[in-house]
Amino acid sequence: MTAKKDKTATVETELEDSIQLDENGDEMGSEMEAETPEPTPLEAAETEITDLKDKLLRMHAEMENLRKRTRREVADAHKFGVEKFATALLDVVDNLERALDVEDGNEAAVREGVQLTLNSWHDMMKNFEVERIDAVGNDFDPHLHEALTQMPDDAPENTVIAQHAAGYTLHGRLIRPAKVLVSSGPAS
Repeated sequence: MTAKKDKTATVETELEDSIQLDENGDEMGSEMEAETPEPTPLEAAETEITDLKDKLLRMHAEMENLRKRTRREVADAHKFGVEKFATALLDVVDNLERALDVEDGNEAAVREGVQLTLNSWHDMMKNFEVERIDAVGNDFDPHLHEALTQMPDDAPENTVIAQHAAGYTLHGRLIRPAKVLVSSGPAS
């Protein structure tokens, strides 16, 4: 047993002798660890170039994906931009179909159905910022009205005296001018 203790003590002494301490008192192994050499300026520049090329390629791919996504969204907006409007029109169509289902000889019910349909049409148009231009009695405005003809009337000159078709604006932009008859003033 003493032989074992002596052998263990000898090994510990050898280990302590082989462990060296650096200036700070930290252990240094018997073999010096290989330090990674400082990269040369050329190697550092090549690494930076590689990183920048990678970033450029990623940014280019991201921009291309953004372009494709934007094109797809614009195409969908063109295809389905009127979806809400078309859905709202279906209520008007349903009312017209109900008006046609009225029994013969009941013109009052048909007239009432058509009036209700027209009212639902105007309500639906207001929801989509489509506003009707009623021109009768107003001064003729070439930005809002299309004069079909001028005729003598007791109304002052350039006053709208009759309207053949109403005009409409969409969000304030004219989409159809009112087709009107304009007074040329009293007949001489």
